[in-house]
Amino acid sequence: EDTIVIWGGEFGRTNYCQGKLTGTNFGRDHHPRCFSLWMAGGGYKGGVTYGETGPLGYNIHENPMHVHDFHATLLHQMGIDHEQLTYRYQGRRFRLTDVHGQVVREIVS
Repeated sequence: EDTIVIWGGEFGRTNYCQGKLTGTNFGRDHHPRCFSLWMAGGGYKGGVTYGETGPLGYNIHENPMHVHDFHATLLHQMGIDHEQLTYRYQGRRFRLTDVHGQVVREIVS
């Protein structure tokens, strides 16, 4: 499996309306805490759900995955050591996965 397919966005949506619910105001707000992402191929385990929100879908209750962990795992699956992608700027070392990114082994084959 050489191809990785990813579907997602940078934020989710709240499960409630902002303001009074009317016929023209039924939208939902951005929700950066919880969102869905779908991946297939490229050595990812099939049929796996990783992470869980509480009953209202507002906070993460199980297996949170930070975007740095997502990036580290994706780079790992492409054969790239994310810790080697480091550059210096104003005396500090930076990398895409910051200093916290870890490969999430539970979702890869």
